[in-house]
Amino acid sequence: MWGIIPAAGHGSRIQPLAFSKELLPVGSRLEQGIERPRAVCEYLIERMIAAGADKLCFVISPGKTDILEYFGSRLWGADLVYVVQPDPAGLCDAIFRASPLIAEGDSILIGLPDTIWFPSDGFAALPDGPLSFLLFPVDHPELFDAVVTSSEGLVKEIEVKQVLPSTSWVWGGVRMSAQVFHELRNLWSREECREEYLGNLVNLWLTAGGRARGIRAGQSYVDVGTLNGYRSAIRLLEQDAVR
Repeated sequence: MWGIIPAAGHGSRIQPLAFSKELLPVGSRLEQGIERPRAVCEYLIERMIAAGADKLCFVISPGKTDILEYFGSRLWGADLVYVVQPDPAGLCDAIFRASPLIAEGDSILIGLPDTIWFPSDGFAALPDGPLSFLLFPVDHPELFDAVVTSSEGLVKEIEVKQVLPSTSWVWGGVRMSAQVFHELRNLWSREECREEYLGNLVNLWLTAGGRARGIRAGQSYVDVGTLNGYRSAIRLLEQDAVR
């Protein structure tokens, strides 16, 4: 199973930093009995590996070699590879940079490396099917991609950063088959479908007959890409520590 981690963004909302935003220290971890700062993207890595990912692909910009230096080629039993997104062309472009690595029969997990969410085993709630989204309730869904589902859990539409979304449930993780990954990539490669946001591309795919599920298994979700989000993440981790 592959885990794709799009980490090519500039992180302008929380700059200036002396390092990539994905390495922002948030919380800590124990390493051989010693407490060390924890990079924010380690939470996503931990969750992907817990769900069965044994290969992780970081998509980085040319200037983000510090991520490669920080993690190297192997972490917690998973092999790490890196591909480069030359220009900041959006989430879809970043994700599909990994397409040469995805073979028939692979499963793919996708998450955002500047987020922290619970439960930590949330990816396990996603079925081994064509396409599913791990959904979280948030207070400000207009800042995210809100996922509208039917009573049976089928995705009807993804409302991408709409001012007045019709649901407070947003996606924070994705699981898909290799077949769907390449279907989405082929759709996106058409000039008229060159979407920046994954949600808009999935809407086109659904209109063409695709089916996806939205799983409301998430409990809490924080985007650490802003100072307010950073403070919220610290509070969330403190709350989890006392449970």
